[in-house]
Amino acid sequence: MSLSVSLTHRRGDFALDAAFEGQGGVTALFGRSGAGKTTVVDAVAGLIRPDRAHIRVGDTVLTDTDTGRLLPPHRRRVGYVFQEARLFPHLTVKDNLLYGARFAAPGAARPLAEVVEMLGIGPLLDRRIGGLSGGEAQRVAIGRALLAAPRLLLLDEPLAALDAARKSEILPYLDRLRAAAAIPILYVSHDVSEIARIATDIVVLDAGRVIRAGPVADVLSDPAIVAATGVRGAGAMVTGRVTAQHDDGLTELAAAGGALFLPRVVAPIGAALRVRIAAQDVMIARRAPTDISALNILPARVLSVTEGAGPGALVQVQAGDATILARITQRSARALALAPGDAVHVFVKSVSVASGDIAPVPG
Repeated sequence: MSLSVSLTHRRGDFALDAAFEGQGGVTALFGRSGAGKTTVVDAVAGLIRPDRAHIRVGDTVLTDTDTGRLLPPHRRRVGYVFQEARLFPHLTVKDNLLYGARFAAPGAARPLAEVVEMLGIGPLLDRRIGGLSGGEAQRVAIGRALLAAPRLLLLDEPLAALDAARKSEILPYLDRLRAAAAIPILYVSHDVSEIARIATDIVVLDAGRVIRAGPVADVLSDPAIVAATGVRGAGAMVTGRVTAQHDDGLTELAAAGGALFLPRVVAPIGAALRVRIAAQDVMIARRAPTDISALNILPARVLSVTEGAGPGALVQVQAGDATILARITQRSARALALAPGDAVHVFVKSVSVASGDIAPVPG
């Protein structure tokens, strides 16, 4: 089911003018604080009346200011999960879930057992909300939203209030949600690694404008979005299949025109994975290096060299079917005399890829 959003809205000095399409799966809204992400999701949820908008989910028009159509929030069948879980503290987990089911359209309710299994909250059903961790509470909040049988799920920075350990706890369940929910999800975040793991498409917002939108692998490898992500967030996504599980604790993927070795990934041979590689962890050589500790050495061809305002440069290369970004110094780029079309080798330390940057390919 597709999602189509086109809207303009002004709040004080802030002007939003955004349009994008989501083709199902998870469409991520990315941008720094104040970029307009929450204004977009509030308009989709019907919590604000935009100055001009056309918002559609599948064949259902939620907002069309040209015709005066503005479905109230309770008729939109949109599930909204906030940064804070906002659960009822006087109810058990099960009762919180069943409260969501009260709002499902007749005959549309999901089975409780299906949602409980999807989110791994079976052991929590009889517990009170005050005894849950932040990650557990967010899973329950998502479950409550799903049990209302929404046609669209909005997740507004659901991991922003969690520490790194709790994020690691919930991310595998978000992978499962993407695969099993069977409804479009609009996911808001300012964390690039989070989006690289979860999203199928990404919309990059900056100062109320869409500066890039499309499949997540295409967008993240574009040097033009680094102004929005920040240089620390720059990176690209590589897709590959597991070819071996080695006795020394490494998993081998066929990816980017070669072999990619990663710290052990729990996945069967043949599993399709996608891996986010940070630009700062990629180095470039004119010739294949020898006597070097890096295991991941990939032949590539330079696509572009973009110099920043500081001492850095972003080099975009094509390695097999993958587009990879390398963040190096301008001095290095000039010393290597890098130019589009040049044959090079890129290499990445295996241990630089964090487990949170590896996820199943959406299917």
